[in-house]
Amino acid sequence: MRIDILTLFPESIQGVLGESILGRAAAKGILDIRCHQIRDYTENKQKQVDDYPYGGGWGQVMNAQPLKSCLDHALSDAEGLRTRVIYMSPQGQPFNQAKARQLKADYDHLVLVCGHYEGVDERFIEACVDEEISLGDFVLTGGEIAAMAVADCVCRMVPGVLSDEQCYTGESHWDGLLEYPQYTRPETWEGRSVPEVLLGGNHAEIEHWRRKKSLERTMQKRPDMFEKLSLSDADQKLVQEIEKDKKRRKLTDPLECRPAEEKDLPAIMEIVRQAKNSLKKYRVDQWQGDYPTEAVFQRDMENGNCYVISHKSEIAAFFVITMGPEPGYDQITDGKWHSGEDYCVLHRAAVKSDFRGTSVASEVIDFAVSEAKKRGASALRTDTHRKNKAMRALLERKGCRFAGNILINSEPGHDNRRQAFELIFD
Repeated sequence: MRIDILTLFPESIQGVLGESILGRAAAKGILDIRCHQIRDYTENKQKQVDDYPYGGGWGQVMNAQPLKSCLDHALSDAEGLRTRVIYMSPQGQPFNQAKARQLKADYDHLVLVCGHYEGVDERFIEACVDEEISLGDFVLTGGEIAAMAVADCVCRMVPGVLSDEQCYTGESHWDGLLEYPQYTRPETWEGRSVPEVLLGGNHAEIEHWRRKKSLERTMQKRPDMFEKLSLSDADQKLVQEIEKDKKRRKLTDPLECRPAEEKDLPAIMEIVRQAKNSLKKYRVDQWQGDYPTEAVFQRDMENGNCYVISHKSEIAAFFVITMGPEPGYDQITDGKWHSGEDYCVLHRAAVKSDFRGTSVASEVIDFAVSEAKKRGASALRTDTHRKNKAMRALLERKGCRFAGNILINSEPGHDNRRQAFELIFD
């Protein structure tokens, strides 16, 4: 791709486009960006490029002659190239990603004309310009900023400029959507953590999350763009998920974990009731009898093993943790434990329905691990029903490894088969 820029300030353009990614691409011969000083093509000693407008009025108008002579020079060695002459003007069509793609696809030579003052002689536009382009509904002091924006946007799509095509096809506006949020190290910054899904390594889940976030951001920030989209069936399902997410609680403050107290029992039992209903809905035969009862949690509290997690003083989740050995875990089949005897067990845990879909479930595991380490454990073990897909997925995202199958002492008439997991601490 070759780009010629006609300007009164070539140094400013070269200082920007000659650096970083575009500068390296030009050094490799992938791009050819040339700046031409319009003033060099004047036909008077003063090198005057402007004059008063006919009919009176404020300001100066750029002369057609130096612009035409400069353009002729730029085109003198462009024979055979697919050329487009563009005048950067607030009266032009608004520039967007679709226009950039069209310019890159249809032409291999762009000439960008930068006006100044009150504009340029209309006769030059009529005789020499193929189209006018604007950055938006505002006015700049000159066309240089606009020209650099157009050149940058078009050139970054030229093969070899960026390391991979996905570097620009996945960005905002490429397919009519805004780009999903991006994160880098550290994992936690000033109390804000990277979304759990991005840390799990499940590429299908990551792509699902990114597409969903792109749709969500476009809905929120650019409803005008969203209205123009033709949504696939998959995207429509994601939009439905987004609408449900809007009703979910937002975590505006850090979560707090503390030992449960007697006064917390009503809140804990309400979360148990919600969990039972959810498990029943998905046909998971777990907690479908009387268990766990208030007496079970009272005993957990007396032994210092029950904890509640709260958000702004509201209990959002609970969990129970004990120090091993755990009866029944030694009878594991279809696998084996890899940790030693100094392990802790995560028993009863659930999240309040208002907080599902947030990071609370993930925090439950983190708090359990923290407590296990305080007790001197080298690993955390737990089990869940084989049909409890949400819990299994959470454990796997948190780095827990499937260890095998076990049988628990469940109520008569209920499935007592469980899948066992363990997380060995570094």
